[in-house]
Amino acid sequence: MSDAPSHIVIVGASAAGLTTAAALRRNGYDRALTLVDSERHTPYDRPPLAKQLLTGEWGPERIGLKTDADLAALGVSIRAGVTATGLDIGRSVVSLSDATDLAFDRLVVATGVTPRVLPDSTHLAGVHTLRTLDDALGLKEELVAGRHLVIVGGGFLGTEVAAAAVGLGLTVTLVNALPTPLERGLGPAIGAEVAALHRLHGVELRTGAASAVRSLVAADGRVTGVEFADGSRLGADVVFVAIGATPAIGWLAGSGLRLGDGVECAPDLSAAPGVYAAGDVARWDNPAFDQSMRVEHRTNATEQAVHVAGRLLDGAPDAFASVPYFWTDQYDLKLQVHGWIKGYDEVRILEGSLVERRMIAVFRRGDRVVGALGVGAAKALRQWRQLIVDRTAWADVVGS
Repeated sequence: MSDAPSHIVIVGASAAGLTTAAALRRNGYDRALTLVDSERHTPYDRPPLAKQLLTGEWGPERIGLKTDADLAALGVSIRAGVTATGLDIGRSVVSLSDATDLAFDRLVVATGVTPRVLPDSTHLAGVHTLRTLDDALGLKEELVAGRHLVIVGGGFLGTEVAAAAVGLGLTVTLVNALPTPLERGLGPAIGAEVAALHRLHGVELRTGAASAVRSLVAADGRVTGVEFADGSRLGADVVFVAIGATPAIGWLAGSGLRLGDGVECAPDLSAAPGVYAAGDVARWDNPAFDQSMRVEHRTNATEQAVHVAGRLLDGAPDAFASVPYFWTDQYDLKLQVHGWIKGYDEVRILEGSLVERRMIAVFRRGDRVVGALGVGAAKALRQWRQLIVDRTAWADVVGS
């Protein structure tokens, strides 16, 4: 590869960053390759943090993406335990938190997202978010049977932790400012199904605008409860905050990259000449849906990483056109979603329910089928995915 870049730097060593490195080597790149990893753990997979790791089904050694031997075989230099603090595109240099600079010929930004927190909460014992292995281990330590866990936020992460905690013998209250859990992502009809499933397993739901958490209640440096918008309070032994995340782009301020809800990229995931983004941090125009999107899901991270590796080596401006896929484990049910359903116009449950352990729902935007959700319906979901890929008209397969 005589015309290949002499040094590629990848900032971020989770699924997107590590997959980019592996794909580069697999495609024959044999020059210098550096991963900047803000953590000191061997790179690991994040989805099990809220599932198998939290319940104790798996130990930390089970979630590694690569072993130390695998990393050595890749011939990758890893700068572990340091963060990127700045980017100078003109000089092709990334500044690091250990006061060193790292020069590059090509750069991949794969820094992911950072959990949102409640005001005045980070100093309190008993208050947790979940993004890293250390976060998960800290939360797991506090999930003791008989304790009362209050979960603030009814999205995918909040509901997954609720399911795990109930299984561990905790009393769980799920607090959500919307009427049903997962409503923001999947709509009220499916949210009602999810609510029924959690109530069936003993989770108390406190929902609606009056249940928005106004502040935390504490004593002697430890959380003791939450206070709601209507002034009422609820006691808690542990509080888990799952109110979304923001792209980890603070270190890119002043770099000249277009920043907003992530790193703004062209359809080929390039953010500037020689600079690409991949994973949760990347916002791009997806020609498969004619939409600008940023996707916070594991499969998207690895698919984008493979695409970026190809563009780094051949320089071709091929667009990344994809149909996103994600899943969420709710107790022993796996909800799978294909498509891009944000901003949908209609969702229709075609058959079943979560309690029945089989359900299919489809999503419409304009006159197109843009998403499908399924439980216990793998074959049907594959068929719906193809209809999404084919840009099928709603009227042709669902009707009026």
